[in-house]
Amino acid sequence: MTTLPRLVAFDLDDTLAASKSPLDSRMAALLVRLLGAVEVCVISGGQIAQFHMQLIDNLENVSDEALARLHLMPTCGTQYFRHVDGAWTQIYAEYLTDAEKTDALNAVEISARSLGYWESETWGPILEDRGSQITFSALGQAAPVAVKTVWDPTGEKKNALREAVQVLLPDLEVRSGGSTSVDITRRGIDKAYGMKKLATLIGVPLADMLFVGDRLDENGNDYPVKVLGVECVAVEGWEDTAAFLEILIPQLEAGAADAS
Repeated sequence: MTTLPRLVAFDLDDTLAASKSPLDSRMAALLVRLLGAVEVCVISGGQIAQFHMQLIDNLENVSDEALARLHLMPTCGTQYFRHVDGAWTQIYAEYLTDAEKTDALNAVEISARSLGYWESETWGPILEDRGSQITFSALGQAAPVAVKTVWDPTGEKKNALREAVQVLLPDLEVRSGGSTSVDITRRGIDKAYGMKKLATLIGVPLADMLFVGDRLDENGNDYPVKVLGVECVAVEGWEDTAAFLEILIPQLEAGAADAS
């Protein structure tokens, strides 16, 4: 970027934290420091309860003023929460209809069974209704990270499943999600949709945003943000993100000091 960003946005799993895991204390401290300098957005396929467990509950010594600069966009931006009057408040949600949910659940189960991806040994639910998103997790929501890593290291299984389900759901959006998951939302609603909505709602143009994610490849669920034209930084894990922030934050703090 030729100028410093006014907002830094992140994916959650494998960008800010290990999959389905709480923030490391190093990352938590960096995020609190970042909130002192700029607006921050976290946009991920998980639902708001996952954001609390992984992110919010692990931020220490963070003021209400700082939390007011934190924008939470669960389920790939189909929902948006802000910290208002001491509580997390939902600003919008693009909920699926009951008929859309039923169609999505049926299509992903039929396709997974047909492709041989319906596993017998799982940890938690395979199918989850997140209100605005249906999520298929091949090994269950609570599968250990080590097991998930080896299930589909190339992404071939997720891509095949996504393509099969999309054929059955032409009116919905089907995307490769996390390491073992596929997400289904309304057509045209993805992370790019969320970022555009955020730009409109808070008045920060896309050109002044920076996005950090681990799935910026063409088949990844961060890719729509890249296509949108937002400046992006690719990482392979939270350690990469932490190292990047340790360089960026002093620049942002120096810029803020110069502006004052």
